[in-house]
Amino acid sequence: MKLLRVGKVKQVYEVDENTLEFVFTDNISVFDKIIPTQIPYKGETLCRTAVFWFQVLKKNGIRTHFKEFVPPNRMRVRKVDVISDYSKLNCNSTNYLIPLEFISRSYVAGSLYDRIRSGKIVPEELGFPPNHNVSYGEKLPKPYFEVTTKLEKYDRELSRKEALDISGLTEEEFERILEIITKIDEIIAAEAEERMLIHVDGKKEFAFDEKRRLMVVDTFGTADEDRWWDQDAYAVGKFIELSKEAVRQYYREIGYYDKLMEARRKGLPEPDIPPLPKNKIEEISDLYIEMFEKITGESFR
Repeated sequence: MKLLRVGKVKQVYEVDENTLEFVFTDNISVFDKIIPTQIPYKGETLCRTAVFWFQVLKKNGIRTHFKEFVPPNRMRVRKVDVISDYSKLNCNSTNYLIPLEFISRSYVAGSLYDRIRSGKIVPEELGFPPNHNVSYGEKLPKPYFEVTTKLEKYDRELSRKEALDISGLTEEEFERILEIITKIDEIIAAEAEERMLIHVDGKKEFAFDEKRRLMVVDTFGTADEDRWWDQDAYAVGKFIELSKEAVRQYYREIGYYDKLMEARRKGLPEPDIPPLPKNKIEEISDLYIEMFEKITGESFR
């Protein structure tokens, strides 16, 4: 097989002209930085969780790029073109990765809460009444969607117009994607509730096949792409992070996040991200295994 790309956490190989193979490594990244630490079993748990969701979508009639699971940490998928030159994409283009990430939020958390507090987002945009005092962890009246770039060095927030301009999507196709995401999130929420989990938010990616039919691609619904809370703790007002967010919080607590953001704002060299300490490695590895078992209902071993 030919190695095509090495991403932050995945390696991509070409099997043949129509098939790619994803290899899920034990690498972990936050804030677009690869942490110099391996998390045992992370790659396997993410791969198997993603396979679980692709199989669930198939049962629900939702098209995806998934072809085959290659145990323990590989999957084969339909190959599409990755086109970073936005000018080459239009409403007639086929078989390509749509260069957007779609974030769907069901609860107030993370950066959304920060933007609400700073006044960048007002309650009405989220479906709340005017002057509503939005609290952290509050369930949103309706799903809230955001779109960012996919193929740029750093994720960049986009307006709907910008997203349409760079992706080759029509208005109707954009709306169809939001409908598919809503259906997927309803499926995830129902599965999560049975396992005493709350699905807080997550990202989805899409591509067109050779007939310009939409497909869900990459991975979703894992402890990397999505945010999860413990249902029992939430019921008593506590927010136990059951995803990679726990790693992000660690780097905020030690002050690295603030230093990184300051460097990016000022255009200075970015500080190297320090490795995770041994106790954190064990804790995060256990978290990924636990979340695989909770999300899928399967035993890791």
